[in-house]
Amino acid sequence: MKIGTLAMRTGLNASAIRYYERVGLLGNPHRVGGQRRYAEDAVYRVLLIRFAGTMGFTLGEISIFLNGLRDDVPVGSRWRKLAVRKLAEVEGSIERSVKLKSLLEHLLRCKCASLRVCVERLNLSPRLKQIS
Repeated sequence: MKIGTLAMRTGLNASAIRYYERVGLLGNPHRVGGQRRYAEDAVYRVLLIRFAGTMGFTLGEISIFLNGLRDDVPVGSRWRKLAVRKLAEVEGSIERSVKLKSLLEHLLRCKCASLRVCVERLNLSPRLKQIS
């Protein structure tokens, strides 16, 4: 299929597909009359790249996962390796998000008389002592 068809089927611009080729996430397609021609499995590879990206995987992590990936090789063990590495990052992100939510909720209700009172109510004083 032509690059325009691949782009349409995956919801990307052709420039993104060319970028994936340039960084090694998508193999170089064969050419007919100078035009790129992709095999059907390119659709699945591009969709996987997009999905992994939306889930927070970096292009480097996606590259590690896709390196040497063939249709006859199970993908489960590669996903497990990436999942183990990514889980700690996600847990940290969740913890930061919960703290941010708590802070924002406090700020919406804040009627503190001073910054000192606000810091004390947020229980920041012990954390600041730990930092210094």
